[in-house]
Amino acid sequence: MSCLPAGGFSVSGSSSLIVNNREKGSPPPRASSSIGGLQFRSPNSKEIWGNTLDFPDQRGFSNLSNKAPNLDPVYAQGATISFGKTQKWWEKSLQPNMIEIDSAQELVEHLRNAGDRLVVLNFFSPGCGGCKALHPKICQLAESNPNTTFLTVNYEEHKPMCYALHVHVLPFFRFYRGADGKVCSFSCTNATIKKFKDALAKHGTDRCSLGPTKGLEEKELVALASVDLIPKDLVPLSLPKEEKVHELVGAAKSSSFSRDENKVELKEGNAMVAA
Repeated sequence: MSCLPAGGFSVSGSSSLIVNNREKGSPPPRASSSIGGLQFRSPNSKEIWGNTLDFPDQRGFSNLSNKAPNLDPVYAQGATISFGKTQKWWEKSLQPNMIEIDSAQELVEHLRNAGDRLVVLNFFSPGCGGCKALHPKICQLAESNPNTTFLTVNYEEHKPMCYALHVHVLPFFRFYRGADGKVCSFSCTNATIKKFKDALAKHGTDRCSLGPTKGLEEKELVALASVDLIPKDLVPLSLPKEEKVHELVGAAKSSSFSRDENKVELKEGNAMVAA
């Protein structure tokens, strides 16, 4: 059995499925194959939405509290119930070489392990109209440049990281290449996408860098470590130990990267809108 009812989920397996709207307080429908109840929380519930739940028998059936009173329990036996999840705009059309960054440490490691591969760092915000409009073209460019890694950072989920890296406008891009580290950075929109294409053409050519991969600048690593976003052992010891400790403490007390929340700008087409 496989179906996709209006509730936004699918069931597969040799089982029956009953979903009916009913008056509040009325008894649930009866069915001989029903063995338990599964009730929705809400479409945004992280507990079950977008997940697959297996109920091989009655003992495996879980009862979940229902916060949507107009939706009846779902009865199934020996079935796999998959709850649908609406894709967000930044999740659409992603390519294999596009990676969403989940932490500052993951960002540091991706850049350090990139070798001579060109890495494009893309800062965006779900509420940024310019980011949303540009997303399809970035996906197309990622598809046509499979040897380039595209790392995406959600500003709303990683504000401390963005403050530490002095990201003040969205969408914002940084290009990194081997021992050269950051080779360029800029903001652009659909109207100025040529800037992005030119940077890809210039820095995406085959070449061999001399020396280790650089990644983020030392002062940026210090800023990230000072607010405990990365371990301090990820900061290179190019300074004497006491001086390094002093710099970390000073960075932690500085407000230059921890109080810029109201200074970030979002691009809506060609216009700059203060967030």
